[in-house]
Amino acid sequence: MDVREHAWTTPPRLAGRNVVLEPLSHAHADGLRAALGDGELSRCWYTSVPPPQDAGAYIAAALEKQARGDSWAFAVLDTAGEVVGSTRCYDMDAAVPRLQVGYTFYAPRVQRTGVNTEAKLLLLGHAFEVLGCICVGFETSWFNQRSRGSIARLGAKQDGILRSHRRHADGSVRDTVAFSIIEAEWPAVKRNLQDRLERGGRDNG
Repeated sequence: MDVREHAWTTPPRLAGRNVVLEPLSHAHADGLRAALGDGELSRCWYTSVPPPQDAGAYIAAALEKQARGDSWAFAVLDTAGEVVGSTRCYDMDAAVPRLQVGYTFYAPRVQRTGVNTEAKLLLLGHAFEVLGCICVGFETSWFNQRSRGSIARLGAKQDGILRSHRRHADGSVRDTVAFSIIEAEWPAVKRNLQDRLERGGRDNG
């Protein structure tokens, strides 16, 4: 197994100045439950954020998918080591190579801060510079205007809208807005994210 092949089979621990991404485990259950707070995040019908009481089941389902080899789930930790959210790489295809980034949610107290900016910088850097991806994709519901804006501010380009593509958690049909960053765009996207962090890192999405 060569270095790159090993990288595709091993979820990394990624550390920045203000954020650490750790492979999600059952040890994060209490922290994830606390980050989900009173369940407000899960009440948004067009997202797939679990209610606090389902944090353990959410982790178990994520680890089951990870065991199949096409996704990595992460706990997002702040500088105090507290869990403030979760994010994921999925639809991972080393043969292309490409992957998707999503299933992201954060505790209200770190929203509109630099947490998402740095977390995405770490994930994208690993995808392009370690895994050798030629493309990283993002998908969100047509109705999730905040997510669409946040993805666009990363520097991703909108590829199109996949009509009747999936279902929302409540069973309603979802039109999916697809975005991507390709390998040639990564240097400029990286510089943009670094500049945002240097200027305070606030993310308005």
